[in-house]
Amino acid sequence: MRTEMENMGREARSAASVLRTLSADVRSAAIRGMARRVRTHAAAILAANAKDVAAASGMVDRLRLDEARLEGIAVAIEEVAALPDPVGAEIARWQRPNGLDIARVRTPIGVIGMIYESRPNVTADAAAICLRSGNAIILRSGSEALRSARAIHLALAEGLAESGLPAGAVQIVPTADRAAVGMMLEGLAGAIDLIIPRGGKALVERVSREARVPTLGHLEGICHTYVHQSADPAKAAAIVANAKMRRVSVCGSTETLLIDRSVAASLLPQIAQALEGCELRGDAEAHALVPMTAANEADWSTEYLAPILSIRVVDGLDAAVAHIARYGTGHTEAIVAEDAAAAEHFLDTVDSAIVIWNASTQFADGGEFGFGAEIGIATGKLHARGPVGPEQLTTFKYCVRGTGQTRP
Repeated sequence: MRTEMENMGREARSAASVLRTLSADVRSAAIRGMARRVRTHAAAILAANAKDVAAASGMVDRLRLDEARLEGIAVAIEEVAALPDPVGAEIARWQRPNGLDIARVRTPIGVIGMIYESRPNVTADAAAICLRSGNAIILRSGSEALRSARAIHLALAEGLAESGLPAGAVQIVPTADRAAVGMMLEGLAGAIDLIIPRGGKALVERVSREARVPTLGHLEGICHTYVHQSADPAKAAAIVANAKMRRVSVCGSTETLLIDRSVAASLLPQIAQALEGCELRGDAEAHALVPMTAANEADWSTEYLAPILSIRVVDGLDAAVAHIARYGTGHTEAIVAEDAAAAEHFLDTVDSAIVIWNASTQFADGGEFGFGAEIGIATGKLHARGPVGPEQLTTFKYCVRGTGQTRP
C-alpha cells in the first residue's frame, strides 16, 4: 500500500505543477465538465450510495443521497466554476522609496490531502474548490461512504479527462484501510502540503495528534443561539427552531439556547412550542418554566448532532458571552435582538469564526456565503477561518520588480 500511496503523492505533485500554470478558463471548463459527468453518472452514484446507506449504522442523513441532493452537488460544482478565480490575484501592491515595486499575489498551496467521513458530497465539493484554487487533491473517504465517494470520483475523473487535465489533479484512496490515513498524515514523502480533516471528534483529534504537515479543520460545532431581552418573540421562535431542527446533523446546528432571564418566562414557552420533536435539557430556571429534562454540566459541552437542545437562562448579554467563551468551540454563534447596540457588542466580543445577528446558525455554510460549496468550517485562527472556499485554499507570494537596484 505504501508504494501505491506514494505514487499517488508523486502524481498529485506533478499535477499541481500543471494546475498552477493553467488559465482560469481552462480550470473553469474542467469544473463544469465534472458537474456534467456527475449528472451523467447519477444512476450509478445513487446505486452505490444505496449500498452505503444499507450498510450504515448511524448518521444516515449525512450519508444518504437522492436525486435532489445529487443535483444539488452538480449545481454546487457549477457555482464553484463561476466564482472569481483567486490564483494570481493581487492582494496588495506598493512602491518603496528606492523604486522597488512590490506585489502580494495569491498562489495555490499545492497538494491538499482531504480526510473525511460520512459526507459523499465532500468528494465533489473538495475537488471543485481545489481546482478553482489551482490545487491538486488526494481524497480519503471513510468506509461508510466509500462506495458513494468512488462513484462520484469516477464521474469527476471523466470530467477532468475531457478537459485534458492530468488524472493526478483529483485522486481518491481506493481503500478504507486506516493505514492510508497514517501515510497521508506523514505527508506521502513530502508530496502533501496541507491536510484537511472533516469528520467526528476522534478523526480530528487523530489528525491533530499525528500530522507531520500543516492541518486545517474544526474539532466540534457547539453552536449557540442567544435570545436577548429585546428579541422579537415571533422572530426568536422561528430562528431558534430553524437553527436547531432544520437539519440536526450539520455542524452549524444550534446545540445550546441561551435566553435572558428578563424575558425567559414570556418567551421560553413559545420557543419550546416551536421546537416540536426536540428533547429539551435545561438548567433549573428553564426547567421551572417549561417541562424538560434537567441538564447536567456535560450538556453544555456536547455536540448532539441530534434533536436535543440544552437551554440555560442567563443574566444578560455579558453572561451569554461568558458562557460561549467557556463552552464554545469557535464555530458559530447567533444573537436574536432588536437592540442594535447589544447586537453589535455581541458581534464584536464573541470570538468565533462566524457570528450572526437575527438569523439562523444553519447559515454557517460555504454555499450560503456565496462560495458555491465548502471544504469545511475552520474553527482555528490561523491561515483560514469559517467556511473554506477557493480563496482560503491559496497562500501568497511577493513579486518584486526592480530597475537595477542594489542594496547598500
